[in-house]
Amino acid sequence: MQTALDAQLTHLFQATRTIAIVGLSPDPAKASFGVAVYLKQFYRVIPVNPNYTVILDEPCYPDLKSVPIRIDMIDVFQRSDRMPGFERDALDLQPLCFWMQLGIEHPDVAASLQAQRIQVIQDRCTKIDHQRLNAQGHL
Repeated sequence: MQTALDAQLTHLFQATRTIAIVGLSPDPAKASFGVAVYLKQFYRVIPVNPNYTVILDEPCYPDLKSVPIRIDMIDVFQRSDRMPGFERDALDLQPLCFWMQLGIEHPDVAASLQAQRIQVIQDRCTKIDHQRLNAQGHL
């Protein structure tokens, strides 16, 4: 039987079509790159990093507000103290989810986004959760 969190994550992954990965690096040794390569098998991955113009053969945008298509999930690879810098864009874009990767948490930003009906996941890895749920037959 699925836990409540797993049911929530399953629904989220099933509803998602586009994932903007903030802080995506073109370096294969970086966690963000491995996560993006995996997720790209299932979703449209949109790189967001002001230092590059193309990552993984996709146009890379300098910030979230520059992305010209609907973003379902914002997946953030940045330090916890940088989360307030993404709060306004997330509120404006109204994604299904604002996901903070392993080791990243910001209770104030999470509360602000959740108050506007944006699902927030903190301190978890999209790749790990997706792989696990997929292997269990939930996705």
